[in-house]
Amino acid sequence: MGDFEKKWYVVRAAGGKEKKAKELIENEIKVLGLGHLVSQVLIPTEKIFQVKNGKKVSSERILYPGYIMLEAHLTGELQHIIRNITHVSGFLTEKDSKDGKDKKPVPLRQA
Repeated sequence: MGDFEKKWYVVRAAGGKEKKAKELIENEIKVLGLGHLVSQVLIPTEKIFQVKNGKKVSSERILYPGYIMLEAHLTGELQHIIRNITHVSGFLTEKDSKDGKDKKPVPLRQA
């Protein structure tokens, strides 16, 4: 059942709502039983250190604000479900040169 080839896709989310969108995506996948199609949902972050009041404090900063990474075997059904989640505006896609409309989501390259 989990023998699908999974690739990484970029999901566009509302700025500042990445964590909420990630929670909603994970919840929807769990409720609909689509866990076999999705491996991971990530928000790329980096740890930064700052000095506040003489103490070194660490916090996380989102590397790509407004974007969530999704490792999945993207079916038409899964694509439709994710696009219709609150705070999600769609996938990173190629534009069709003829009519300017979005085409299917483009997976990230291995590099």
